[in-house]
Amino acid sequence: MANILIIDDQAWVKDLCRKGLAGEAHQILATDDIEAVSKNIFLFKPSTVLLNQYLKHGFIVWDVLRDIKIQDQNLPLLIVTRYATHLFGPHLSQADGYVVKSHSAADELRQKVSALLGRGPAVQKTKEIKKIHDDKISDQE
Repeated sequence: MANILIIDDQAWVKDLCRKGLAGEAHQILATDDIEAVSKNIFLFKPSTVLLNQYLKHGFIVWDVLRDIKIQDQNLPLLIVTRYATHLFGPHLSQADGYVVKSHSAADELRQKVSALLGRGPAVQKTKEIKKIHDDKISDQE
């Protein structure tokens, strides 16, 4: 079970992310206290972060993303956005990916979060192969 932190000040986006991850047995925390997250990501102890590209209250998403990555550069972070046309800016390279909000985004969100958490199909297959290899070596000893 992973701790997923959703950072957004719009309830419908938080609901969309929650619904997209329903049934995955994750602990989901949604917050609009963007200032608290920016100051201390370790308080929330997330395994991954979903950050809305458009934040109200004067926050600039790229500043929030930078603050989070300064505190934990290995923390996986997905940008949740409404417009795919805004994804070509240089700041997006600081994130570990993005999901475009839509009614069909739930599957994509689950796949991307699983991949970031190391449970995606490719990562899982690699782990299985490594375990088989390690078991064979143990049997030979």
